[in-house]
Amino acid sequence: MKIDDFISRLEEEYEDLVPGTLTPGSVFREVFEWNSINALILIAMVKTEYDVTINAEDIATSKTVEDLFQIIRSRVQ
Repeated sequence: MKIDDFISRLEEEYEDLVPGTLTPGSVFREVFEWNSINALILIAMVKTEYDVTINAEDIATSKTVEDLFQIIRSRVQ
């Protein structure tokens, strides 16, 4: 699992994100309008793509794309 692939999947999932916008250090809540619907989209995408369950607390404690990636990576089996 590579962070570049994770970033590409995020950019594909959210129509508001222009490809190439995100970096590992991007504060994802500041890059585009962040709301509960987008959180649900992220949770579903992570479950579908990585078979990993994340929750609202995981998202709330993550600041950057790298933070999210590390949580997901730690749970990949």
